[in-house]
Amino acid sequence: MILSVIIPVFNEAKTIDKIVGRVSAVPLAKEIIVVDDFSTDGTREMLDCLAEKHDNLKIVYHEKNRGKGFAIRTGLQHVRGDMVIIQDADLEYNPAEYPRLVRPIVEERADVVYGSRFVGGEEHRVLYFWHYVGNRFLTLFSNMLTNLNLTDMETCYKVFRSDLIRGIRLEQNRFGFEPEITAKIARTGCRIFEVGISYSGRTYSEGKKIGWKDGVKAIWCIVKYKIKK
Repeated sequence: MILSVIIPVFNEAKTIDKIVGRVSAVPLAKEIIVVDDFSTDGTREMLDCLAEKHDNLKIVYHEKNRGKGFAIRTGLQHVRGDMVIIQDADLEYNPAEYPRLVRPIVEERADVVYGSRFVGGEEHRVLYFWHYVGNRFLTLFSNMLTNLNLTDMETCYKVFRSDLIRGIRLEQNRFGFEPEITAKIARTGCRIFEVGISYSGRTYSEGKKIGWKDGVKAIWCIVKYKIKK
């Protein structure tokens, strides 16, 4: 089975070379789709160089900044693999864990796999207490409305059977993608697994972008997609 890796990118000149290298090194059949969301820090120029080094790398450029969710939708239009995983362009998540994440789908036991930062005993960088509380609250609230028992709804690492995610109409442009996709896959009744992953979070000074406004939007999305079919 072929894995399609979608990497939404916005102003990640410091990490883009490393993350593409780490994804390329994963011993799985794969394609890499980078969607640059109108970076202005030199990321675009670096991507032009990377395209010459990696045969399985496809780069799509947005002509204006539209957000992570929009970039994911753009990436999905170019997917050719049997499975899809979302990979942030920073170094918070470790691509070396792909084989464990895709195994339940490869073995035909799951349709979707979430990589949980809160189970499995993997290593984690110690950072913000209130971010942790916010993540746990959003997951709990999402679970209450979807009747799932996830431990990490907001995780970046989500793996989907390609035919499943292609059949879901997505509309959120920013970080609302996470609660939206969770609500919509819950409604399908598909088989969802969780796999414990490591997490090396970064600080705002290191480039972290998500903020409290995105948390408020996530609450709104959880309610919206419980009601909206």
